[in-house]
Order: sequence, then C-alpha cells, then structure tokens
Amino acid sequence: MRKLIKDWGGIITAFTLLILVRIFLPLPFTIEILIFAIYTMGLNFLLGRLGFISFGQPAYLAAGAYSTAIYLFYFGSNPYIGFLVGILGGLILTLIIGPIFVRLRSDYFALVNLALSVIFFFILQKALKNITHGDNGLWYLTKMSSTPFLDLGKPNDFFIFTFFITLLIWILFKYIDRTIFGASCLATKTNEDKLKFLGYSNFKIRWFSFSLANTVTATAGSLYAIYFGFISPSVTEPARAADVVVVTLLGGLGTLYGPLVGSFVYTGLKDLVSGIITHWELVIGILLVVIMLAGEKGIWGTIQPLLKKVQLRITGKEA
Repeated sequence: MRKLIKDWGGIITAFTLLILVRIFLPLPFTIEILIFAIYTMGLNFLLGRLGFISFGQPAYLAAGAYSTAIYLFYFGSNPYIGFLVGILGGLILTLIIGPIFVRLRSDYFALVNLALSVIFFFILQKALKNITHGDNGLWYLTKMSSTPFLDLGKPNDFFIFTFFITLLIWILFKYIDRTIFGASCLATKTNEDKLKFLGYSNFKIRWFSFSLANTVTATAGSLYAIYFGFISPSVTEPARAADVVVVTLLGGLGTLYGPLVGSFVYTGLKDLVSGIITHWELVIGILLVVIMLAGEKGIWGTIQPLLKKVQLRITGKEA
C-alpha cells in the first residue's frame, strides 16, 4: 500500500482535484485546462529532458488540428476517426522533419521551429486557401456524427474523453521517467559523449523524443478541433508561440505536474485579469519573473518539497 501511495498517490490526487475543479468551476474552463496541459506536456518533455526550447509548437498544434478538421470537413463525420487522423498527421510531420531539426543546436533549434510556425501560418492562410478557406476557417460542428458510449459532440462526454486522454499521456511520461530511455534523454542533454561511449545513439534518442513530444502536441490540436468544431490559421499564429513556453516555465520545467499547474494558473489568470485590464499578459509576465527569481523551479517545483513532507508523513517514513 505504501509503495502504491508513493508511486501513484500524486497522480490520483491530481486527477481527484481535477474532478473537483469540474464540479465547482465552469465546464469550458476545465476542458481548456486539460487541453492546454496536453499542449504543454510536449514542450515540457522537449525542454526538460532534451534541453530543446521550441517556439514552433503552434505548427505542431496546427498539424493535429488541421488533420482532424480536413477529415471532418471533407471526408467523414466520426470524431473518433478524426482524432486518430489528427495524431497520425502530427506523427508523420515530426518523423519527416525530425531528422533535420534534432541535429541543430538548441538556439538554432528554437529559431528554426519559429520559422516553421511562420511557414505553417502562411501556408494555411494563403497557399492552401482553397482547402483551408483562409481566415474564414473550416466549420464542421454540425457535420460531426453522434458516437456511442461517449458522444464527443456533447461537452460533458468530451470532458470525460479528454480527461482520460490526459491521464494516459501522464502515465506514459511517468513511465518514461523510470526507463533507460528516459535516463538516456537526460544524458543527451548533459553528457552526449558518455552516452555515445555506452553505445547509444544521440541522434536516434533525440529523433524519437522529438516525434513523441510533438505528436502529443498534435493530440492537443486534434482535441481543440473536435471541441470547437471550427479551425482557422489563428491556431498557428507566431505571436502565440511564446504562450506554451511561458506555461512550461510557470508550472515547473521538466516536472510531471508542471503542465497542469501552469495551465491552471495561466488560464485562470487570463480569464480573471482580462476582465479587469486589456493587457492581461503583463500580469503573467510579472508572475513568471517573480517565480524565476525565487528559484527557477516554477510553481510546482516550489511547492513540491512541502508536499513531499506530507507524503512522507502519510507513508510513515519521516524520521
């Protein structure tokens, strides 16, 4: 029992709190937190494990969103198939560009990804206007068919579906943290030569990690597309490229719970502060600076030691 609490107590607590948030706060707010948390998980893994900062996450988000949207607008009506198509679209993109991008240094990696986001925005808005309808976007909400068990066209059912997708991704990253692959990811960030000496390929590890992280980002894009029943090029605006970076740092870089904490704080402050002042981003920026100056651990990294003491008391291992 103690081992179970130690291994899974945090995740059980986190998702119990999410259920309470769903009960006491508006449903759209909770859904936005979950999707944004998935969106952040991709960059959190890239930056926390590989040391790669990316300002191109909107491009990978758009890859998933538009793959789903194009399927639902032109080819079919089943949102579950659309969801899988969105994930597949993100995976194909990352597998194609990954071998080129992961060879770059971290600073060049960040700039090239930003350029990719700009390119995607132009393609979706101008070059493929006949398919994407440009700024008018694709509307397909009424085209989606009802599905058994969980009807993704209904907000409550969509929340349950998104909740379990978030849980599965969380469990995946928790599992990776304990594997040789997870340790190898950290090694590519801190000691490439030693990893190479042990017989591992830095390139293959980075390519697989890049594909995994940005396929998760594409998953968030697919969920956005299904939830809103509409998608436009604004999803990949380069001006919003820093949002996910801010949330990653705000929650706690490289931590399992950082994306959820950062998404909750970011979304909550945006909704609250935007009703008071126009430039709500200023408050987020000041909060981020304060947290970074306090220890560069993010919100979760700051409160984690306190929660660990509580966990030790529960398991009876505190001296």
